[in-house]
Amino acid sequence: MKKFFASIIGFVVIFSVVAFTTFKTETYKASVQESKIGWFAKKVTGQHNGYVTLKEGALKVENGKIVGGEFTMDMTSISCEDLKDEGMNTKLVNHLKSDDFFSVEKNPTSKFVIKKVKYTGKKGNDDTYNLTGDLTIKGITNSITFDAKTTSSENKITAAAKFTFDRLLWKIEYRSGKIFESIGDKMIYDDVEMTLNMVFTK
Repeated sequence: MKKFFASIIGFVVIFSVVAFTTFKTETYKASVQESKIGWFAKKVTGQHNGYVTLKEGALKVENGKIVGGEFTMDMTSISCEDLKDEGMNTKLVNHLKSDDFFSVEKNPTSKFVIKKVKYTGKKGNDDTYNLTGDLTIKGITNSITFDAKTTSSENKITAAAKFTFDRLLWKIEYRSGKIFESIGDKMIYDDVEMTLNMVFTK
């Protein structure tokens, strides 16, 4: 009987310690200078790629694992890297900033906010995650899900991810084959691929 009560008391003590243990939430701020956000899009006759500058961002970390975060992109900074002719490059960038695409004058930023985090394990030195969150472009918000990996040191987290979004969900309809069925080789594909290589520090 004494052993039984001792076991019960031990269980209660352990449960109490676990139940009332709180993990400290730490905030890591994104480094604008060290982070890169790339875009890639295809059309029937070719493809284009470039970058968008990070405006700001942060990760919330508990017990060494990501529990939340967000980042904002400066859409006024959108660039094209594949067109070497200055005139053609400027023409494309200005078109991307127009109402045909990202309406940058009205919506100078785009934002992603993490809503759900699933830790998917360790791969080598990387922690891997499945992230679900709200992506806001042109003032329109839709949920997206993608995989990400992070590498951590004492005061720094390096994060990498890649995701694709369907531009039609954000009302970017210019030369979409689903909207304009008879445009032939002038069609631009709906999927836009984004590549994230971001650095966060305490």
